[in-house]
Amino acid sequence: MIFPSAHSVKTVTLALTGASGMPYAKRLLGCLLQADIRVWLLYSQAAQIVAQQEINWHLPANAKQCNAALCAEYGADSSMLTVFGRDEWFAPPASGSNPADAMIICPASMGCVAAIAAGTSDHLLERAADVSIKENRPLIIVPRETPLSAIHLENLLKLSRLGVCILPPVSGFYQHPHTIQDMVDFVVGRILDQLHIPHQLITRWGEENNS
Repeated sequence: MIFPSAHSVKTVTLALTGASGMPYAKRLLGCLLQADIRVWLLYSQAAQIVAQQEINWHLPANAKQCNAALCAEYGADSSMLTVFGRDEWFAPPASGSNPADAMIICPASMGCVAAIAAGTSDHLLERAADVSIKENRPLIIVPRETPLSAIHLENLLKLSRLGVCILPPVSGFYQHPHTIQDMVDFVVGRILDQLHIPHQLITRWGEENNS
């Protein structure tokens, strides 16, 4: 996969699964919208449960209701943020004729990783990832599981060999984080870096004395 420059990224499909890590997803969504990136949002039923449990983030089951709620929450225009249901097969991400410029799955469960590696495409989220791979569009997977079994590692390696970016949510402590938000921002910043989307979330190595 060829990862684009900033000016070529206009639309990103952001997918949320039922793994732990919703603070990353919520912050990432805000940063993408702040950077004037159009977002197509997908999420699983398990993601709704985890979002509520981890950060009290309510994601309505109805896509249109969720769309309205998130646009109000982020102050975003509906033209810049669209939520699609899991079975909306006529949604743009379902076809290679109209894919997003890039896709991010954050957080990504091992079940989701396995389905993508197997090419099952049972619902829109998996199909969108399949489209990204077959159309040679950037796909970033943020896997959240520990420890990783041999099955998990084999699936991640298979996707990596296809050009998928595997970006575990591991914070760098050379930034001297003081809060959980600092650690979240480090990971989100590294995700944005992969797509060359400008941000001010972290201090670049060498820009300050990190000792």
